[in-house]
Amino acid sequence: MRKKIIFALILINFFITNSCQVNEVIKPNVVWLVIEDQSQYFFPFYGDKTLELPNISQLLDNGILYEGMNSPYPVCAPARSAIITGMYPNAIGTGNQRAYNYYRTERHENEKLLEFPYYSSRIAEQIKPFTQILRENGYYTSNNSKKDYNFKLTKEAWDESSNDASWEKKEGDEPFFSVFNFGVTHESQIWLRDKQELKVNPKNLKVPPFFPNDSITRHSMAVNYSNILEADNQIGYIIQRLKDQNLYDNSYIFFYSDHGGPFPRHKRSIYETGSKVPLIIKFPKRINTKNKSNFDLLNFIDFAPTILSIAGIDIPKVYQGKAFLGPKKNKSKRKYLFTASDRFDEITDKIRAVKSKKYKYIRNYNINIPHAIDNKYRAQMNLMKHLLYLNDNNLLTREQNLWFQTPKSFEEFYNLENDPFELINLINDTKYLDEINNLRNQLDNWIDQINDPINIPEKELVKLLTDNITNQE
Repeated sequence: MRKKIIFALILINFFITNSCQVNEVIKPNVVWLVIEDQSQYFFPFYGDKTLELPNISQLLDNGILYEGMNSPYPVCAPARSAIITGMYPNAIGTGNQRAYNYYRTERHENEKLLEFPYYSSRIAEQIKPFTQILRENGYYTSNNSKKDYNFKLTKEAWDESSNDASWEKKEGDEPFFSVFNFGVTHESQIWLRDKQELKVNPKNLKVPPFFPNDSITRHSMAVNYSNILEADNQIGYIIQRLKDQNLYDNSYIFFYSDHGGPFPRHKRSIYETGSKVPLIIKFPKRINTKNKSNFDLLNFIDFAPTILSIAGIDIPKVYQGKAFLGPKKNKSKRKYLFTASDRFDEITDKIRAVKSKKYKYIRNYNINIPHAIDNKYRAQMNLMKHLLYLNDNNLLTREQNLWFQTPKSFEEFYNLENDPFELINLINDTKYLDEINNLRNQLDNWIDQINDPINIPEKELVKLLTDNITNQE
C-alpha cells in the first residue's frame, strides 16, 4: 500500500507546475514568435501606451507576461547561441559577434581588420542543441529562418531551416516545434524603412532622457513603432494559421525578442535597454494561468531546459540554464542575472555585469573605449549620425553624453528601482558598499564557475576553441 501511495505522489508531482495547475500531455506543440531587436520599453503590456498590438496582446488571454527575461548578450548571434545550447556564450566561445558568419559568401572586411578569419567554436559533444534532442524524441522542428548562432550548427538540429520552414511541412502526426523570426523590426530597418509612411505621430512619442528630444530622434522612434505594428500584423497571420488548423488552443506560444532595441544605447549595450526583453508565453487552453505576471529573473539559457521540460524530456546535466516551466521545473529561483559583451563585428569591448532585482554592477575591462563603440554597421542609422554630430559639437546634455564618455568608469553601480535608465553611477557611494561588494563577488564567482576566457585575446582563443582557423563552409 505504501509503495502505491508513493507512486501516486510521484505522478501528481509530474503533472503540476508552480505557476498553474496542469493536466499535461507529454509532447505538446510549441511555437516561437521572435521579434528582432526590441526591448520591453516599446510594448503596451510593459507600460508604453504608444501602440495597440491586438495580435500579440491576445496571447495574454491565456498567457503570462514575464517581466524579468534577459538576454545574456545584447546582440543577436551570441544570444541565439545561448538559446539553442542552454549555455552562456562566454562559456562555450560564442560571445564574439560574427565569430562564424553563416551568411558569408566571401572574405569579409572584418576578417582583414581582425587578422584572422571567421571561425566556428568547437562545441562539446554533450552540449546538444535542444532542437536536436526534440527530434531524437519524436518532434518535427522547423526554423524560419535565422541561422546565425556564432558556431556551425549541425544538420541534426532542424528538420528544416529556411524562409519557408513551418510545421505545415511535416508529413506525420508527430508534435512540432516551430520558430518564426520577424525581421521587419531589425536595426537595419530603421534606415531601410526611413522614408516609408509612418503609422504613429512622432510628436506624440515619449523620448528617453539619454536621447535628444528633437525631430530626428522622434522620427527614428516613429519608424521603429511603425515596424512593430507591421510585425504585429505578420504575427497575426501565423496565429490565424494555427487557429484555422485547430492548433492554437493546444499549443504553447512564446513571443519574445532576441535582445534589446534597435537604437544606440540599446543593441550592443550592457544596460537594461540592451538586455531586458519582452516575453509572453501563451499556454494550452487546458492550463489555467492564474497569475498573469511573473517577476522571476530569467535568462535565455533557461529556454532550452524549459522546452525539454514541458515536452517531458530529460534535460542534459551540462546545461547551465534551468527550466522555469513543466514537470522538470527548477524549484529554486534565480537571485542574480549575468550579462556580457565582447566583440561586435570589428570592435572588441569586454564588459561583464551582474544584477539582482534591485541593483546592477558593471565591470568595464576596456575603459578607453566608450560605450558608444564606433560600429560601422550602426553608423548607417540617421539617429547614430545625429548623436555623433551632437557629441562632436558638445551639444549633448549630461545624460546624453554619458554614453560617449572616455575613459569610462572601470566599475558602474546602479539602483534600478530609482534609476531604470542607469544614468547615476553610485559606485563611490559608501551607502551601497555592502551591495557593491556582494555583486562584485557574485560576478567574480560566475566568471570562475563558467571558465570565462575574458583575459585571453580572441586571436589566441580561437586556437583553443577550434580545430583550425581556416575558412569553414
